[in-house]
Amino acid sequence: MPELLPRRRLDQPRASGRRFIAFDPDTFGRLSERLARFLGTGKYLFWQTLIVLVWIALNLGAATLRWDPYPFILLNLAFSTQAAYAAPLILLAQNRQDDRDRVSLEEDRNRAAQTKADTEYLARELAALRLAIGEVATRDYLRGELDKLREDLNTRPRKPKPNRQAPEPVTGT
Repeated sequence: MPELLPRRRLDQPRASGRRFIAFDPDTFGRLSERLARFLGTGKYLFWQTLIVLVWIALNLGAATLRWDPYPFILLNLAFSTQAAYAAPLILLAQNRQDDRDRVSLEEDRNRAAQTKADTEYLARELAALRLAIGEVATRDYLRGELDKLREDLNTRPRKPKPNRQAPEPVTGT
């Protein structure tokens, strides 16, 4: 059986050389986040409400400008189109925010683990210092020992001190 050409093999993915439009996913994500943030503002709601009111007023009041009569099918189509694009953009912005939150949470966990390790280390060092200080003679202990020694010296009977005068020189006469 003859071997198929590499471009016709079904067990390997096709090369992606057919892209006509190249775009940066991060740029598109940033743009979608900006748009999603704008869609959630009061400014957007104000302008959208104003446009809808003008649309309805012109279509109901002006006899010559009725491009969308009463059921306002064109207005409904515009809202449907807006919703069809807004929902995925908002979801994309939420996914990007989730990714940032996940990274931030991981950094917080690492920082908390490092802080815990540092705290445990310092607690061990403090305990070791406490043990070491327990074995060191303190000022009060030394003062007490010196007082006991002074009392012992004061209570012993004193022996006369030997006269330590220099011997007289011997002269040869």
